[in-house]
Amino acid sequence: MDMIADLHLKDFVERRALENLQLERLRETLHRVYQNVPFYRQSFDRAGVKPSDLKSLRDLSKFPFTNKADLRDAYPFGLISTPMRDIVRIHASSGTTGKPTVVCYTRNDLEVWSETVSRVLMMGKVSVDDIVLISYGYGLFTGGLGAHGGAERLGCAVIPMGGGATEKQLMLIKDFNVTGICCTPSFFIHIMEEAEKIGFDLKKTKLRVGFFGAEPWSEEMRSRIETGSGVRAHDIFGLSEIIGPGVSSDCEARCGLHVFEDHFLPEIIDPSSGEVKAPGEEGELVFTTISKTGMPLIRYRTRDLSRLNYDRCDCGRSMVRMDRVRRRSDDMLIIRGVNLYPSQIESVLLSIKGTEPHYQLVVSREKALDDLEVRVEVSPLVFSDEVRVLEALRAEISSKIKQLIGLSAKITLVEPGTIERSIGKAKRVLDLRKLN
Repeated sequence: MDMIADLHLKDFVERRALENLQLERLRETLHRVYQNVPFYRQSFDRAGVKPSDLKSLRDLSKFPFTNKADLRDAYPFGLISTPMRDIVRIHASSGTTGKPTVVCYTRNDLEVWSETVSRVLMMGKVSVDDIVLISYGYGLFTGGLGAHGGAERLGCAVIPMGGGATEKQLMLIKDFNVTGICCTPSFFIHIMEEAEKIGFDLKKTKLRVGFFGAEPWSEEMRSRIETGSGVRAHDIFGLSEIIGPGVSSDCEARCGLHVFEDHFLPEIIDPSSGEVKAPGEEGELVFTTISKTGMPLIRYRTRDLSRLNYDRCDCGRSMVRMDRVRRRSDDMLIIRGVNLYPSQIESVLLSIKGTEPHYQLVVSREKALDDLEVRVEVSPLVFSDEVRVLEALRAEISSKIKQLIGLSAKITLVEPGTIERSIGKAKRVLDLRKLN
């Protein structure tokens, strides 16, 4: 219990003490990478900075960024800052093209990772008395083992199920008296659908809390999950390059995600200029790891768009809060000159009665003119209703989307179960223009 109390207190540390710790760890990290990683030594030299130039946390802005291309160029082990014999775990993110992005962990890094995930679970009131089902994928993906390590460190009974096998997931939830679950929000929606098909009432089980991440999701999706299952839905954020799940999470107040900034130092920058933006301004989220030893990253550009809020949260925690990530700068679609994010369409669809939380945006080009088709599943009751009801629903969706983006979209209503389900991240966009 002393370990649990210690973890809990870390979230409430006074700001000045936290910043002193950050500065100390940041200095150590900058010296580590400059001495041990040729990429960073060359990068710092080109920018005309040395680790000794860091006098305050504000000086971090003098140092150059790291991006995903740098990780790919360093494949597989070009960015590790420790001898290979100290590496005890290797993960990799699945890229759509080329080789994966490799992430290496020392034993210290795994300790940090399990600590931060434990703190996530504690925000959802999970304790040693809980039974937690891990339905993120295991393997090279960081989701499964990351969530597993945190739940195990907290003392929970952990069920390492992984993704897929939905009926078996439901069987375990019932027979094992599962109280907590970790998975993507889209996969949990799929679990809810399968439960409804077989007459399985999730609200009559012990399941009370879920930690959902690995893909952008909206407040409307959270509402759909909580209303349909009785599960309190927490947003967990992470990325494999920084550590995996457990970089931040929302608390009981649910007014932003607390970043564990004793380990991960966040910034918000202008995506175009790279200039640091003030607290409260939206921009691209950048992280510097300040306690990792295997593969520290300096000012890593995530492409996720968010804001930072340094006001003390209603829950009492002092850790900075980031806005939930609803979109990424590289997820933006440009259709006839209009900027559009899939999450905007999701918010519209889930606000309309009769639609299901499964959709796909299909972008095509005919004679140099872009066209947008929105395919959306409708509820079984609506789909089986008369044609005029479907036409009214189609017209409502079309009108609201046009109000949102100023463009007309083709609305295709499809029957339940038509759009392909994924046990991992949902595939929301099919951009046929890239195939031309």
